[in-house]
Amino acid sequence: MKNLSELPNIGNAVANQLKQVGILDEDDLKSIGAEQAWLKIQQIDKTACINKLYALEGAILGIKKNFVAKRKKRSIKRIL
Repeated sequence: MKNLSELPNIGNAVANQLKQVGILDEDDLKSIGAEQAWLKIQQIDKTACINKLYALEGAILGIKKNFVAKRKKRSIKRIL
């Protein structure tokens, strides 16, 4: 289990936002999923954009957000 800031795409600011919404570590993020984590962040940060959602998905997968598969990105866009 990694600290949030050790995950790809997760800097201190996003890690702090995740902690504010009750997501405290890698396991919490993986169990809730990127979409639900992003929706929780949006409740405290109305400027949270789709790029943050891609970053969260990449963090769960252990990759940079640019490498999230296009098919997954299209699937993610459908929740918006």
